[in-house]
Amino acid sequence: MQPLALLSYENLLTGNQLVNKLIELGYRTAAVPDLDRLAEQAAKEKPLLCLVEVASQAKKVADAVRRLRADPRTSHVPVLAYGKLGPAQADREAAEAVRAAGAHLLAAETGILAQLPQLLEQVLHVE
Repeated sequence: MQPLALLSYENLLTGNQLVNKLIELGYRTAAVPDLDRLAEQAAKEKPLLCLVEVASQAKKVADAVRRLRADPRTSHVPVLAYGKLGPAQADREAAEAVRAAGAHLLAAETGILAQLPQLLEQVLHVE
C-alpha cells in the first residue's frame, strides 16, 4: 500500500508538478481544495504527511495547520509548507505565521521539486 500525501496549493503548475513527483516517488495523493477542512480530511484519510502552499492565503494556511496540530487525531501528521521565501516583509511574515502554527518544515517554492526527496526525508525523520 502506498503512503498518502494530502496537498493544498494555489499555483496549479507547481501543484500539479508536485503531484506528479510524489506519484513518481511512490505516494498516493489527494487534494485539499478547502483549507478549512484540512484537519477533518487528514483525520478521515490518515495521510503520511501534508504539503501546503503558503501563497496569498497565508493566514488561512496558518489557521489550517494550527487546527491540524490541535486535533489529537492529526497532531502527529508532518506538514511541509512551501512558498515564496523572498526578502519582502510580507513573505517573511507569512513564513513565520505558518512556522509558528506548527509546520514542521518550510521550503522555498523555487527548489521544492528538485529537492523533494530530501525534503520528504527531513520532514518524515522520526527521532
